[in-house]
Amino acid sequence: MPAKPVVPLREYGSTVVHGVRLSEADRRLCASGQLAERMQIRELARDRLELTAGQYVGVVELDACEIRVRPKYLGEDLDVLRLVAYAAAGDSPSLDAPRSVAQGSPNLRDLVALLVTEHCERLLAHGVRRDYVTLEEDLPAVRGRLLADRQMLRHPGQLDRLACRFDEQEADVPDNRLCAAATDLAARTTRSPAVRARARRVAAQFAQFAPTPLGDPRTAVARIDYHRHNEHYRPAHRWAALLLTGGGIGDLFARGPLASRAFLVDMNRLFESFVTQLLTEASAGTGCTVRGQSRERGVLRNELTGLPYSEVRPDLMLVGHRGGAAFSRPVDVKYKLFGSGKKLGTADLYQAFLYAHSLAKEPDGGPPTCVLLHPGGPVAPRESVAVRHWGGGTSARVRSLPLELPPLLAALAAGGPRKQEALAHVWDQAVA
Repeated sequence: MPAKPVVPLREYGSTVVHGVRLSEADRRLCASGQLAERMQIRELARDRLELTAGQYVGVVELDACEIRVRPKYLGEDLDVLRLVAYAAAGDSPSLDAPRSVAQGSPNLRDLVALLVTEHCERLLAHGVRRDYVTLEEDLPAVRGRLLADRQMLRHPGQLDRLACRFDEQEADVPDNRLCAAATDLAARTTRSPAVRARARRVAAQFAQFAPTPLGDPRTAVARIDYHRHNEHYRPAHRWAALLLTGGGIGDLFARGPLASRAFLVDMNRLFESFVTQLLTEASAGTGCTVRGQSRERGVLRNELTGLPYSEVRPDLMLVGHRGGAAFSRPVDVKYKLFGSGKKLGTADLYQAFLYAHSLAKEPDGGPPTCVLLHPGGPVAPRESVAVRHWGGGTSARVRSLPLELPPLLAALAAGGPRKQEALAHVWDQAVA
């Protein structure tokens, strides 16, 4: 692919690029509703572009330039993939990007294409899965079951053409079709020549096993049931689905697929999913459980009718027993950076105090507490804000819990005692 300028942009950042003129294909892509929801690209006079990013990170491939949106609270694109992997399955991708992508720094989409290719190479080395598929054909001899009604309608009186339904073991199954579609897309669109060459070889092999088109990737993923025969396909399918849907799948990271030239991940949703998996794993053996998106309809009520007025839905609820007493603590997940002189937002505090007053229960009978969990830097302080009665007593408390993401991701990827120590540290702070 011809070289073109790379425009770096930070999440929620804005910049003006000089000397760039959009093609007609670029204008159609920028005008599409799906991309406009994720990034604002506006043409200015004298071949200038005004770019404004939101909470989506990734890459947009235009004919005129390549726009790379980097996250605010992470060091590199590979950390975004670590967030994705941990949020989905509690693991971390094994990827040697500097060795595999020698031509400059790879963008986020190229890294996902590389992960798809590597996992699909392992599947080919292991041997692709075959499954029984029900077929209906006209055969010279009975095989399986004779379809009497179809035989009477289509071949009355003929004995050399028999309508049969039978099961055949085939490799052309959804498991392999998903891999074939993803590697084909990687082979056609990845900028890195090394990754593109590897993906082309893998795609050619999968095309022989699964020539049937995949169709809508979201529907295909939703219909796959994992069991002992295809569990080893799950990692490949995860990255394949992410690549095919342009950075979003199943309303987890984004809404609706984008064109193949745009790959953008919703960091708000990704961070919430990451925290849910983190606290769920950290709660193992503590006597508490983690409930995500718990809908509470009995908190706000219309006193005139006695009916629920609106629902209260904290991001997470930690519930269980501590010290032999019932315990519940709401957790509000915010993808915002507090500290360094920036106070907790008033609206965030109001929301958290409502959760604390209505849903929290402390085992020692102390003031109900809500945790506001957010990204934080290496020296981010923990805040503790109390609501006090006129008489001076504390009625509720909001505690902030900053997560320094790069070292936390490194500890989770290391596994073993280092991972367990990090999980225990996060849990102790969440329930303190």
